[in-house]
Amino acid sequence: MNFPKIQRDTLETLQVNLGYKCNQACLHCHVNASPLRTEMMDEYNISLIPEVIRLYNIKVLDITGGAPEMHPLFIDLIQKVSGLDIKIIDRCNLTILLESGHENTAQTLAENNVSIIASLPCYEESNVDAQRGKNVFQKSIYALQMLNRLGYGKQKDRLTLDLVYNPIGPILPPSQVDLEKRYRDELKRRYSIEFSKLLVLANMPINRFSLALEKEGKLESYKSLLKENHNEANLKSVMCKSTISVDWKGNLYDCDFNQQLGIKSQFSPNTLKGLSKGTINSKEQEIKVGDHCFGCTAGNGSSCGGALT
Repeated sequence: MNFPKIQRDTLETLQVNLGYKCNQACLHCHVNASPLRTEMMDEYNISLIPEVIRLYNIKVLDITGGAPEMHPLFIDLIQKVSGLDIKIIDRCNLTILLESGHENTAQTLAENNVSIIASLPCYEESNVDAQRGKNVFQKSIYALQMLNRLGYGKQKDRLTLDLVYNPIGPILPPSQVDLEKRYRDELKRRYSIEFSKLLVLANMPINRFSLALEKEGKLESYKSLLKENHNEANLKSVMCKSTISVDWKGNLYDCDFNQQLGIKSQFSPNTLKGLSKGTINSKEQEIKVGDHCFGCTAGNGSSCGGALT
C-alpha cells in the first residue's frame, strides 16, 4: 500500500526550525536534537522571515527546533514579527525556561502574546522521565506553574498554552478528547495547573525513535500498524496542505518530517530566499509523500496541531 497523492491548498503557516541544539535529548525526538548539536539558522535567513510573512499574508509563524529559545536571535525574531497581525507559536520543551540565560524568556513570550505548545508526554513523573530524562517532569511542572502565573492557559483566546502528548512506545495515541479530560483533571488536582488544550501526536518512525524501535525489533511492526490504521478522512486536514517547513539552512520542505528525512519540496526555487522573492506559488503543488506519512493519517490522525478527527 502506497500513501495517496495529495496536493497543497492555500499557504497559511510558515514553520521554521531555528536549529537542532536543545538542552534535552528525548527518546522520541524525530529531529535528533541534543545539547551536542550546533546547527543554527544564520542571521540572513532569519531576516527573511518577516518579509515572507508580509509577502504571502502568512497567518501563523510556527517556531521550532531543537529548543528554539536557544537561538541567540530568538527573542529578536519574536519582537520583529509580533506587530505583523500573525499568530506566533513557540514549540517549547518547558525546561529551557528554567535554564541560565533564559530566566526572562517566558515573560517576553507573554508580553508579545506568543502561543506556547509545550511537550508533556504524560502527567505521571516516571513516564516523562523515562522518555525525556531524569528530573524533566518536575522541572516541566514548575515551568507550567510559572506560565500559569503569567496568565498562560487561563483565557480562551489569549496566551494559549497547549500541551503535547505522545505515546511512550510503538502504539497509536488514544482519543484526544478523552485524554484531555484526564490531563486536565490530574494536573489541576495534583499541581493546580491549567492549560488551553491537549494535542495528541503519534510518534513518527524516523531518526532517534526509528533507531530505538529497530534495536528492539519493533520498527517494521510499528510501520505496519500505521498503515493498517490509515484513515482516508484525515487526508483533507494533514498539516502539509497549508504549511511550508523551513530548515536551519533555509531550505523548503512540505513538512517537518520530510525535512528530517531530507525530502525537499518540489518548489523551484526551494529556499527561503526564493520564497522571499515572491517566486513560489504553492497552491495545487504536489506534496512529496512516503510511508512515514501514514503516521499522520493513522487512527484519529496526527499533526502539529494534534488529532485530525
